[in-house]
Amino acid sequence: MQMANLAQPPYETSLMGVVRGVFDHYGIEASTPWLYGATGHAFVVNIHVELCPSGPYCWNGDGWVRLLENLGVTRKAFGFFHAGSPSGERAKLEASVRDHLDRGVVCSHLNMDNQLISGYDDFGFTNCRPWGDCPVTPERLTYGSWDEFGEEIHVTFYAFERVAAVDERTQAKESLGYAADLWANPTNHTDEHYGMGPDGYANWLDAFDAGHGEHHGAWWNATVWSECRKMAAAYFSEISERFPDAADAALDLATRYGGIGDLLKRASDKEMAVDEKKVLVTQAFEAEREAVARIPMVLKGIG
Repeated sequence: MQMANLAQPPYETSLMGVVRGVFDHYGIEASTPWLYGATGHAFVVNIHVELCPSGPYCWNGDGWVRLLENLGVTRKAFGFFHAGSPSGERAKLEASVRDHLDRGVVCSHLNMDNQLISGYDDFGFTNCRPWGDCPVTPERLTYGSWDEFGEEIHVTFYAFERVAAVDERTQAKESLGYAADLWANPTNHTDEHYGMGPDGYANWLDAFDAGHGEHHGAWWNATVWSECRKMAAAYFSEISERFPDAADAALDLATRYGGIGDLLKRASDKEMAVDEKKVLVTQAFEAEREAVARIPMVLKGIG
């Protein structure tokens, strides 16, 4: 069994690649910047104290799910499984995923990364591979053993089902409210040892001082969060077109978030000296602080 018209594009933010695939499969029209922005993911920056590459994955996504529902899709978890999960629990999960796929419901899993499940046969599931032959995104998943995940099994399976969408004005307003809240109440949106928003930037800078600036996580966090800021810029450009009274303030933020994206993209250079990366991230931190403070002006224009 294979899901028709299902593909996961190679976005650095793999969760949003999953979402893009889900919306394309269901035929729901939304630009990629609107998906990033209206779900709030464009405004997330979550950093572990040691710049672990898990930053883009380990945060409280409840607000993100609520905003995703505004666009017409909800995500529900089948549950969390690990290497010690009994075979009976795995078999029950596998049967439930197959049932959802048979009913045309798109499913995914997150182990080391997010992947859409494209179908199944008698031996296991087949998965979308956004980055080709990448070891953390296996092409298959064998029933029972899940050997393709290797020694690290800490996986959650999800189903994405259609729900009624709200109007674009509500989508925009609630997403920008979420963006502001990520900054104002960062501890509500992430876990221990991680920082969201301003706490995330502070963790990032402290991690440079602690000697983590040349690790894999330094590159991966900068890569993912720079992409998100570029999408935030494009989202504000779309807001300026859809809500004329917000156009000037939105275009100002489009420029600001585009600049933040540029700074973080430069900081992703693996060959760059850590001190230079720290300067760029410091500049991005201050620029984002100023940008978030201007979100109320866009909200006022949206009405």
